[in-house]
Amino acid sequence: MKVVFASTPDQEQKIMELIEKFYSNVFPLYFTDDDIREFEQQKILHTSTRHFEYFGTLKEAYQVIAGLQTLMAILESPQQEDKYEAIFVKNVQILKEFGLSFPFDYSHFCGERLPRNDLFSVYAKAANEILV
Repeated sequence: MKVVFASTPDQEQKIMELIEKFYSNVFPLYFTDDDIREFEQQKILHTSTRHFEYFGTLKEAYQVIAGLQTLMAILESPQQEDKYEAIFVKNVQILKEFGLSFPFDYSHFCGERLPRNDLFSVYAKAANEILV
């Protein structure tokens, strides 16, 4: 008999938060709003109930969380270095194994970033918010 522990709703929520951060923090650094809108239509990093069945155990959910966090750390890094490419590829493969679409190569993120101070994106988080 094998005992496995199911993923928790908190883990599923964490995965959704990380995917949202990809769209609001990472993608606007490298892509235009039109590109990001296209990513949404192509369901890149899209999750459904079926996906949560794929990573339904604690171990699998943590693998997805770690994969997303690692990719985010690499892509938010100020300097893209070739030494991170193998780690990037490995984590993209982990996401693909669990049915998450991330059809990018490391080379997609090695070009010039959009200047952060000139960045105005519908997807980027607001620098400040006014509560009315």
